Amino acid sequence: MRLDVRTITESEFPGWRQALNTGFLRPPVVTAEEVADRLPHTDLARTQGAFDGGRCVATFRSFAQELTVVGGASVQADAVSNVTVSPTHRRRGLLSRMMATDLAAAKERGDVVATLIAAEYPIYGRYGFGPAAWTTEWEIDVPRTGLDPRWSGPCAQDGGRIDLVSGADVRKLGPALHERLRARQHGAVSRDTRWWEVNTGENLSGPETWTEPFYAVYSNADGEPDGLIVYRADDNWGDAKQPLNRATVLGQIAVTPAAERALWHFVCSIDWITTVRTGHRAPDDLLPLLLPDPRAARIVTQADWLWIRVLDVVRALEARTYAVPGALTLDIHDATGLTTGRYHLDASPSGATCTPTTAAADLALDVRELGTLYLGDESPARLAALGRIEELTPGAVALAEGMFRAARRAWCPDVF
Repeated sequence: MRLDVRTITESEFPGWRQALNTGFLRPPVVTAEEVADRLPHTDLARTQGAFDGGRCVATFRSFAQELTVVGGASVQADAVSNVTVSPTHRRRGLLSRMMATDLAAAKERGDVVATLIAAEYPIYGRYGFGPAAWTTEWEIDVPRTGLDPRWSGPCAQDGGRIDLVSGADVRKLGPALHERLRARQHGAVSRDTRWWEVNTGENLSGPETWTEPFYAVYSNADGEPDGLIVYRADDNWGDAKQPLNRATVLGQIAVTPAAERALWHFVCSIDWITTVRTGHRAPDDLLPLLLPDPRAARIVTQADWLWIRVLDVVRALEARTYAVPGALTLDIHDATGLTTGRYHLDASPSGATCTPTTAAADLALDVRELGTLYLGDESPARLAALGRIEELTPGAVALAEGMFRAARRAWCPDVF
């Protein structure tokens, strides 16, 4: 039977959600409450399904997003999410058909890049995506840190303070804090009102149960909130009646180093907490080195996180800044034809111009490598050593190394 790939209708949404749950190995049931909650927040014009007869067997959705690039500017992104293919219909080209439709529409719409968080590494490179930001998670052995266990707040150090607040408070102050972080953190993405509602338990749907976390806000000496940490704690006591409790950090926003240090010190000083899981953090987070004994923090996860697919080479390269001045002509290969061509980049720390050209190229690379380089997290020299960038003009790789790299690692705090 012919497999029909298309955008879905409102009446098909419950079946689409069931296929989504199936693909993610969740219970294949969808409640009326879940549909009523999620449907108003789903753009059906950007929601695709593959149908075998009347049954949905593959899912795909995208939505509008803003991505912060090196230098602090934002670009419009096509955020790809909810990608599944049911186990009965794998290897039939369904994802390729849905992806081609979505990327073409995003290009036509004027989106600069597409973004996603890849569940599996090998899939998305063939569609022009490259891993552009990584994530690291640490587990902290609190007694070993060397931190003063009597510490109860930053007041004596910098005039700031830490207060426990409610989810309602976070919905008020969180968005502005996140926007301040996003203005300085390349790789960060926008959050809408619904994100804050869902992640503070105000708006729940589906079979998931909500456990209220703890919210702690750091305010500076002027009383302005500069940081937020969200965590949960378990209840685990050893045979000798000794506390062995773990705090799991669900998220942290810090817009100053003082806030970042104070919030990590706070969560490591809570009575009965002997282990802290940090959640997903930037690979160059301050955390390990702010501990008197950095070996108390061991890496438990280190993996690719945010993937980027450039859709408009000119606007993408002009949006970011560059560490050193330089000019390069790039020969970009794109199997889909969306970005294939040569582009001359003339860049500096204050900005850049990029124009299509027919001049001889200095570097040749696939669009997926351009995505990997875009946020300044990967080394052009390393990609050249791997054979993923071809140097056509001697010295061009070294120049790209100086131009594209950023002082701090790219980081995306969100999963979507």
